[in-house]
Amino acid sequence: MTLGLALLALATPFGGAEFPAARIGWLLLIAAGIEGLHALRRSTIKARRQATVSALISMVIALSLINAPLLAAPALRIVVACWFAIDAVRHALDVARSRIQKERAFDALAAVSNTAVVLLILLAQGSLLTWGVAMAGALRIFGIAWNIAVASVHTTAEADDAVLSELGLADQPAALAMAEEIALAERTRAPIDRIWTRAFVVTLFAIHMGRMDTDRTLLGMISPAVAVAGDMLLAVLITIFVINPAYLLWRGPTRWIERRLWHWKLGSEEQRNPWLDRAVQAWLRWRLTMAIRMRELRYSVPATLNLGLQRGLPIAAVIAATVPVWGMSWYFDTENWAAGVWNSWAESRTDVWRAAMVRAVLAPEGGVAGPSSFAVSPQQTGSGDFSFVVIGDTGEGDASQHVLRDQLLTVTNSPDVRFVVLSSDVVYPSGAMRDYEAKFWLPFKGVTRPVYAIPGNHDWYDALEGFDATFLQADAARASIHARIESDLRVTSTTEGRIEYLIQEAARLRREYGVPTGFQRAPFFEVQTDRFALIAVDTGVLRKIDDEQERWLDDALRRSAGKTTMAIVGHPFFAGGHDVAVGDAEFTKLKERLLRHGVTIVMAGDTHDLEYYMERGGSLPPVHHFVNGGGGAYLSFGTALSWPAQVPADGWAHYPNRQSVAEKIEAHSPLWKRPAWWWTTRFDAWPFSAEWMSAMFDYNVAPFFQSFVEVKVESSANRVRVVPYGVHGRLTWADVATSTSVRPADTPDDGFVEWVIPMSRSN
Repeated sequence: MTLGLALLALATPFGGAEFPAARIGWLLLIAAGIEGLHALRRSTIKARRQATVSALISMVIALSLINAPLLAAPALRIVVACWFAIDAVRHALDVARSRIQKERAFDALAAVSNTAVVLLILLAQGSLLTWGVAMAGALRIFGIAWNIAVASVHTTAEADDAVLSELGLADQPAALAMAEEIALAERTRAPIDRIWTRAFVVTLFAIHMGRMDTDRTLLGMISPAVAVAGDMLLAVLITIFVINPAYLLWRGPTRWIERRLWHWKLGSEEQRNPWLDRAVQAWLRWRLTMAIRMRELRYSVPATLNLGLQRGLPIAAVIAATVPVWGMSWYFDTENWAAGVWNSWAESRTDVWRAAMVRAVLAPEGGVAGPSSFAVSPQQTGSGDFSFVVIGDTGEGDASQHVLRDQLLTVTNSPDVRFVVLSSDVVYPSGAMRDYEAKFWLPFKGVTRPVYAIPGNHDWYDALEGFDATFLQADAARASIHARIESDLRVTSTTEGRIEYLIQEAARLRREYGVPTGFQRAPFFEVQTDRFALIAVDTGVLRKIDDEQERWLDDALRRSAGKTTMAIVGHPFFAGGHDVAVGDAEFTKLKERLLRHGVTIVMAGDTHDLEYYMERGGSLPPVHHFVNGGGGAYLSFGTALSWPAQVPADGWAHYPNRQSVAEKIEAHSPLWKRPAWWWTTRFDAWPFSAEWMSAMFDYNVAPFFQSFVEVKVESSANRVRVVPYGVHGRLTWADVATSTSVRPADTPDDGFVEWVIPMSRSN
């Protein structure tokens, strides 16, 4: 198993992962966990100590890599290199201390290997750093696999002897006889336990199948299968880290009672109360059984898994059923873990799929995109004043989405609003058509303006089928889905009948709910008016665009020359107080292309809150960046909780502010969550991020901090105004955290927030 993890780490750079270092970190963390468990099986104290220290160092390296998206490249180099250097020194010291030639040779090899890794990480540049990290992670996991292969370990057959020896009963016939009886009973019980465990797993699979309402296809089975695998993993982890430690904490202090009763039991039987004798016999038998099982867990991985499932599955099932009640985000819901599987699939295929879709749509036009190929034309936007609404990351279908509905309907149906744009993640968790009615059509019922959209990463998880059927013209949707199937060499469960069902279902829901969609011909589009241009760009999963979209984008930007141009992009260039384009060559290239063509307003979803950044570029007009992803999904509390002291922008603002978030968490967190909250506030959730830890505090109750914006194009006043709304109407300056340069002077706290951008190339 560990060797397989090493091969996966080595192959990570080929996979097109969004954060390859983080993926390597997770693989190393799993390997470190295996090494820590295997340390318990080592036959000598020295071997157990060495394996435990090695596992701890591997875990620290893994956590550093997992947090790579939050670290600058130089910091990542130093952190990872330092820990490999520490391990190199540790092995060098072992070389000096060891007296066994074979051990000295292994330690010397480990010291040299770790030193080589340190040099590789420190000297690698550019894309070679990714390869350096991959090789470093793979070599470390290979080392773990090697140590597991050659280490001298105990076996389960030794478990009862070891327990009896610790109790001083190794030479007592009565104790040996009891141990043999226990071993026989365990062998007799084993098949029954396996049948019970399998029945429980099958039952959980059926529950997940029914609750998730998946397609009855082979691919459709993957999601409930992942959910069951998640339940099984939770069961084993609960057993290892909760149930067993709780038992050991009780067993240690009561060991003296056990010894005393064994002494009494093995003594003279004269004048002994038979009822008391039976009670003591039963208690000692139970204690010995539990002790042997616990020792078998140390000596055998299969024993750990079997007992972990037996003890933990009922608890894992209760957790799966009550996660929403506990106030956890969907990160902790095993039914949504399948999204990670679909993410791995989609991130390496998105650009291929999109390019094939565009070529298929353009085929009847000779394969060349014209000015109107991917343009949409809302009514009454050619000249004069108008406005439109942008809302992002909407589709959870719960209270956090519906709480915005009254404000959304009020604003979108006002006379000046011409259309609505969804800026990312229309439907969670995987963009499937089965989720569209509850998470798009119903929440948007009452919106009478045309609705356009660009997909987020979650919308791509079902190969964009639900999105295409909903937002593209029927012929374009049909051609796009066919093209995706062909690009995958027809390895798919999507049939002709399935394609027609998707398109007809979208048309049916459009009629039933009255929400106008189906105007686009691709997952990107443009709106051109006399003085204003809106260009919506799909950045897929990996924050990239394919060659076909790149050609369209260049043409659209040229058509926008001389106009005030706004770009809506699938991912933000700034988020959480950081420039997230740093270190991402493709994303930086996209940003430079937009700015080079005079784009002055950039808006994106993906991060679930409202943020604003002003970026000045010398003689060029300032660029106004907005994160607009608070339209209904769980909120990215990490922005408010961990805003950096230095922000790489000339001005900034974010909603909600830290005080509002902290007050909500304080009001709703039960006692058992207080340690996590204390750790988040005191240590910024290290070694994880405050954003990751804040998922524990995703309480789906008021107060809510969801938001969207109205963009007012006011040619008559020579300006564009961006007006943010919350669940109670327009946001005020008291609601947001902001730098002094952004908030107008002498503005009262109850003054409405708005950002004004002049419609002039000289601004």
